[in-house]
Amino acid sequence: MKTFRILLWSLIAVIAVAMVTLSFDWQKSVTSQEAAFGGPFKLIDQKGAEITEAAFAEKPTAIFFGFTHCPDVCPTTLYEMDGWLDAADPSGDKIDAYFVSVDPEKDTAEVLDTYISNVTDRVTGITGPLDDVSAMLRDFKVYFKKVPLEANDPDGDYTMDHTASVFLLHDGGRFKSTIAYGENPDTAIQKLKNLING
Repeated sequence: MKTFRILLWSLIAVIAVAMVTLSFDWQKSVTSQEAAFGGPFKLIDQKGAEITEAAFAEKPTAIFFGFTHCPDVCPTTLYEMDGWLDAADPSGDKIDAYFVSVDPEKDTAEVLDTYISNVTDRVTGITGPLDDVSAMLRDFKVYFKKVPLEANDPDGDYTMDHTASVFLLHDGGRFKSTIAYGENPDTAIQKLKNLING
């Protein structure tokens, strides 16, 4: 009977250690999945300075993907973001915001700087070589597609179809939620406040 008890307690101890190990591995897996949104990149901001994915991990972050020749969605969203940011973070030190070009062939750093600076000083533009920007967009699961303005002239002028939501990242660069195009302003502001508050 004594031997049976020892074996039983040994078995319970082994099961307990296994459960703790599995729980730790599961937690580690969940944490790394949360931290895995996007991917590494090396691009430039609107002033020509190098910027990497580390910028998105410094503070809670709002990111919009658009282009400067966009007729309505992008200028509207940029203007709205300026108002949302002022309402959610009046001091301007609790949240970072970025406008990433989906059309880097036209959107040089200088073009982005002029475009964004005319609307807000709360948003930083990001661009770079086409291949590098395209890789970053794919890593962030952003839809983007060049669409010719004339169906019979694919090499002529074009517009861009693209994801129109604002991505919200936790401090540390983890995905939290989005603000949809046309979302109620009060809801958008509350989402930014929630982002700031964790």
